[in-house]
Amino acid sequence: MTMAANFARRLIGNRSTQILGTVNSTSSAATSVARAFCSSTTPITATFFPGDGIGPEIAESVKKVFTTAGVPIVWEDHYVGTEIDPRTQSFLTWESLESVRRNKVGLKGPMATPIGKGHRSLNLTLRKELNLYANVRPCYSLPGYKTRYDDVDLITIRENTEGEYSGLEHQVVRGVVESLKIITRQASLRVAEYAFHYAKTHGRERVSAIHKANIMQKTDGLFLKCCREVAEKYPEITYEEVVIDNCCMMLVKNPALFDVLVMPNLYGDIISDLCAGLVGGLGLTPSCNIGEDGVALAEAVHGSAPDIAGKNLANPTALLLSGVMMLRHLKLNEQAEQIHSAIINTIAEGKYRTADLGGSSTTTDFTKAICDHL
Repeated sequence: MTMAANFARRLIGNRSTQILGTVNSTSSAATSVARAFCSSTTPITATFFPGDGIGPEIAESVKKVFTTAGVPIVWEDHYVGTEIDPRTQSFLTWESLESVRRNKVGLKGPMATPIGKGHRSLNLTLRKELNLYANVRPCYSLPGYKTRYDDVDLITIRENTEGEYSGLEHQVVRGVVESLKIITRQASLRVAEYAFHYAKTHGRERVSAIHKANIMQKTDGLFLKCCREVAEKYPEITYEEVVIDNCCMMLVKNPALFDVLVMPNLYGDIISDLCAGLVGGLGLTPSCNIGEDGVALAEAVHGSAPDIAGKNLANPTALLLSGVMMLRHLKLNEQAEQIHSAIINTIAEGKYRTADLGGSSTTTDFTKAICDHL
């Protein structure tokens, strides 16, 4: 058996058992929610944000694939509003947030926030209002799709609620603005605990805390202190601390040096995109946000691509793979593995690929090919 085939078998096998959930006080809630989903004879209701630009097109692809695979899900669609909702201070309505809180699971397409218009970020609104404290992004090489690296298999876990993205900015005097970086013990312990719990339950061996504590001694220093505290409870997991600029260099030189990476908000935003570039880009990268009380919101992290919106050219892979993460969170492992294998086989076969993957297929043709592999 070839090295590529061995890697594919290990990759798919590992992910067939991966379940996303919260830890400590919220792990029981996540488990009970998943058990309720699995034991119920009625379909699961999940919130769906199709999003902007190409979002509605790739959302339809997900729905078609899920229907073909017989996934017992009823989608509750919610769209971005045209006016600011004063209850959320963004274009997201309060009703859409309540839908996620009620269903405790959802899938989100790309959402565009106007830059420099003073509007609250749609993604930031979701994270803040739903307390989605951890962003989990698996980054792994897809068998049959050649990139510069053949053996990438790592996880980035990003603190999602504070740091430089706390949204606390003001003008000190004319020509001088100030942005506050907030790091708290509670949030740092929570995401560190999730990272180590994830590593332990998924057979991972190493957790790397990414920081810049040599410069930001108070904020990043507190984050590292919390990571060290949690690491002591997991002696079977190797723990290390890596300065972010050195981490970027190491990832580009040899991504196999890393396993699970945990980091504050801004660093996670940068590192997770860098890792996506190692395996082919954001169009191939799944993501899931984990919140309190068992809430999980999977999402495609790429942009809304308005230049190709409505042209039947978009690649739905990232949203599909994020949907697979959602299914694993719900313990619908059989359907998750079926869809995941169909995606992998379609891309590896090479006959049907969208333009960003080096092919010329339409969104419709690519989706149909995945359905044919189910």
